[in-house]
Amino acid sequence: MDITTIASQRYAAKAFDSSKRIPPEIFVQIENLLQLSPSSVNIQPWHFIIASTEKGRSRIAKAMAPEQYEYNVPKVLQASHVIVFCAKSDIEDEYIQHITDTEEQSGRYTTAQSKEKGLQGRTYFVNTHRFDRHDSTSWLSKQVYLNLGTILLGAALLGLDATPMEGFDETIMDTEFQLREQGYTALVVVALGYHSENDFNKSLPKSRLEKKEIFTPLD
Repeated sequence: MDITTIASQRYAAKAFDSSKRIPPEIFVQIENLLQLSPSSVNIQPWHFIIASTEKGRSRIAKAMAPEQYEYNVPKVLQASHVIVFCAKSDIEDEYIQHITDTEEQSGRYTTAQSKEKGLQGRTYFVNTHRFDRHDSTSWLSKQVYLNLGTILLGAALLGLDATPMEGFDETIMDTEFQLREQGYTALVVVALGYHSENDFNKSLPKSRLEKKEIFTPLD
């Protein structure tokens, strides 16, 4: 199946079949995609809370308890797996060094000079957002959304249904998992599994703006 067909068929599931579980050999591929996602200057400013049990999903659902988000509770409780995408609140010099050291261990640097250049380049871009543009929180969140896009398309390729959700109380989520103490904050939740036959959204046609409206081809 080609990638256009996959993109045309995927959609945000509104109801999951709680009797169907994602096999371990399939979900490990989701984990691999989470790890391998691209990010600006390879900064990887993320952490993932993964729930595959009723107890774990219930903890995540606490953040949907407020009335304005309660419509998301069934999706979390009925899904096979639920992932909380967390973003780093800031990037410290020690973390920049950690990323660079990890790259060295992976064999990306052949000399001390090349490693130093890599460190300097990464530090420059991080500090541009930290001190010049003052938008580091927004910039870090954007990297996590790159990961989210990878997961949504990857899940469809694996035959899974997925639902991204921003409808939750961040304070409740951060408190439940002590995220702020660890330098993170919850950004988006993704429920994964297999849609229910009662999912109304499955039968609705996909709607997107025409290419002529969104593309500007250059000569």
